[in-house]
Amino acid sequence: MILVSSCLAGLEVRYDGKHSLHDQIKRLVAEKKAITICPELSGGFPIPREPAEIVGGDGYDVLDGKVKVIDKSGKDVTDLYIKGAHATLKIASEIKASLVVLKENSPSCGSSMIYDGTFMGNKIAGDGVTSALLKRSGFRVISEEQLDGKILESLS
Repeated sequence: MILVSSCLAGLEVRYDGKHSLHDQIKRLVAEKKAITICPELSGGFPIPREPAEIVGGDGYDVLDGKVKVIDKSGKDVTDLYIKGAHATLKIASEIKASLVVLKENSPSCGSSMIYDGTFMGNKIAGDGVTSALLKRSGFRVISEEQLDGKILESLS
């Protein structure tokens, strides 16, 4: 079973109340090969919500208590991101996820790129909070940008 970001399956759960539909992921969910999760909703965030970014590091640094996740208004939302990451880890463990596909650039889900914490649209290499926790726990995490035909064939 694959665990995927809800927004990639077309659910309108992003911070702005929109989705990031990825047709292959929607198909995997429809074929019951994948289930959806939104770490931010699992952490207690509403829809819509202020955009947030990790300031001064990445998801590993957040988990280690070195940096915080701050929303655009300046509010510290770190605890909700950590709560959502742990809820996602619980689901991934329960379903014994063979693969986790998360939305790139997100402060929760980015698996290779995240925004740099300046709210200027700049990206840096790094993992979001959920991605970092899942990787630390031994799960294979990729983004929708890394999902290719070879991976999909192996799931058939």
